[in-house]
Amino acid sequence: MSRRALLICCLLSFVGLLLAGPATAAETTQPNFIVFIADDMAWDDAGVYGHPAIRTPNLDALAAAGMRFDNAFLTCSSCSPSRCSIMTGRYPHNTGGAHQLHNPLPADQIVFPQLLRDAGYYTVSAGKWHLGPHVMSRFDHVEKKMNRWVEQLKTRPQEKPFFMWFAFTDPHRPYQDDTIPEPHTPEDAVVPPYLPDLPEVRQDLAAYYDEITRLDGVVGNVVEELERQKLTDNTVIVFLSDNGRPFPRCKTTIYDSGIKTPFIVKWPAQVAAGTVTDSLVSSIDLAPTILEAAGVEPGATFQGVSFLPVLSDPAAEVRDYIFAEHNWHDFEDFQRSAHSKRFNYIRTEYTDVPGTPPADAVRSPTYQAMHDLKAEGKLTDAQLNPYVVPRPKEELYDLLRDPHELRNLADEPAYAGVLERMRSVLDRWQQETDDTVPAERRPDGFDRVTGERIRPKQ
Repeated sequence: MSRRALLICCLLSFVGLLLAGPATAAETTQPNFIVFIADDMAWDDAGVYGHPAIRTPNLDALAAAGMRFDNAFLTCSSCSPSRCSIMTGRYPHNTGGAHQLHNPLPADQIVFPQLLRDAGYYTVSAGKWHLGPHVMSRFDHVEKKMNRWVEQLKTRPQEKPFFMWFAFTDPHRPYQDDTIPEPHTPEDAVVPPYLPDLPEVRQDLAAYYDEITRLDGVVGNVVEELERQKLTDNTVIVFLSDNGRPFPRCKTTIYDSGIKTPFIVKWPAQVAAGTVTDSLVSSIDLAPTILEAAGVEPGATFQGVSFLPVLSDPAAEVRDYIFAEHNWHDFEDFQRSAHSKRFNYIRTEYTDVPGTPPADAVRSPTYQAMHDLKAEGKLTDAQLNPYVVPRPKEELYDLLRDPHELRNLADEPAYAGVLERMRSVLDRWQQETDDTVPAERRPDGFDRVTGERIRPKQ
């Protein structure tokens, strides 16, 4: 080719590039990720999930611009085990000892942010940590102070994609007055049938609602900063909770009131606005999903499945069952659950102890008021649930007909086939994940009536 012809080809190529225009950010960069995780927030305690009074305009807007999951579940309803499970993409009993409250993740456990960091991401954890000291080094930065999240976005390295884990302490107990300028009132409370409708309970729920609204405001601040930096289209935002509300028959149970979670994903570049899915997903699915979206191979340690197909097609199905567990959390216990879209099957090993709520909920105005009603014989069967001894070995609930799980169908002949199927599903999962009952039981750490810590005898 002559020198003149080569020059003409180069000029034509250059003109072609100019006419094509610059590539979009979504085409040339990996997506950014922000995961918001609430502390003790029930799945239906937000406006977008149908609550008539809790003010959550920013969560509502997040869902309106993304996808709402109506069948998202946690692997347990206990703070640190749930978070460790999400981070490792493993069931709590497979995290090397982090299945019980406050047990740290061992150093040999792989957390998905470290794989993102290895792939060039800038990784941050800000807010509540609760994972133990051994995996702090897997993040580029760990900020334990609360509400420093906008600052993390402002000070990040501009040349790298980022992953940020923003962990609330709201709406965890204890509650205080004047949490928000316009507090919720007792009249705003929606009292589930397993709690007594008393002034003390309504006020307790209203205080819990206030912290959810405060949380919602922080979400709004972060979204606003993303918009200011023009990062909205290529940033995946996920919102979920670590367990159910801190009330009797909620947190630490493997009923839906404990393990079902609000779950919202916003990703304008990939997810159609205002979509809703009823596909089953588990919190251990978050790690492989984020890794796949980032183009990173998850590796063999992750037990979840990617729900990336659901984000492009709300009707897609990635699993038939979710599995949940309850281990020591203030009090000794061992429960397992296999859950389909319609049925929840629960197996309890320690039937000789009651299903006492966590110690902070035992100390709550709600539970203390329940003690008085129990003494007077005024609690309904559903409200007596935390006091029942012995507990049933097996429970089966039809969530379509009984969403609050008040009628145990395990002994009803019409459901014998369903019971046997769910038993088999749980048996197979326990065998596959090497899940066995401990040889020794860990004793209670708190008094089941007062919620006060039990001090070792001198």
